[in-house]
Amino acid sequence: MSVKIRLQRHGKKGKPFYWIVAADARSKRDGKFLDKIGTYNPNTNPATIDLNVDSAVQWLHNGAQPTDTARAILSYKGALLKHHLDGGVRKGALTQEQADAKFAKWESEKTGKVDSKKDGLSKAQADAKAKAFKAEQEANAKRVSAQAEALKAEEVVEEATEEVVETATEEAPAVEENNEETEA
Repeated sequence: MSVKIRLQRHGKKGKPFYWIVAADARSKRDGKFLDKIGTYNPNTNPATIDLNVDSAVQWLHNGAQPTDTARAILSYKGALLKHHLDGGVRKGALTQEQADAKFAKWESEKTGKVDSKKDGLSKAQADAKAKAFKAEQEANAKRVSAQAEALKAEEVVEEATEEVVETATEEAPAVEENNEETEA
């Protein structure tokens, strides 16, 4: 029986969520599996991967072959490196303590890189939010100044119409007197 380490799709349409499983190569994609090794959620940024590295390494020692995507995930989480280091221990090139130290060093460096990426993404998101807030404040200031100018323009128009009405009422009796003189 050949064993594959592969992804098993879960989640709803448009929102995939995967289990990383060790399954018989003849079973269906979402069918029976031998062992659930971890999960993979590509919907988050960066993608969330929860992997039991020791279980994955054990399946690799037993001869399980990962699919291309599963191989990338195992490499990202360090399972392939640990499998490689264990091979060196079996051959006598390393001691178990040296292999564990190398894996711990690699894991801490990887964690640092992932954390810096998360920090960069959160900083970029905060910067974008601040920029949008500043643009909104500027737009509101322009709108308020435009409203103030419109009110000033209305006041000027009202004053002008009042002046026109006043001058028209002052001239109106004179016009009526002229009309009476011409009629007589």
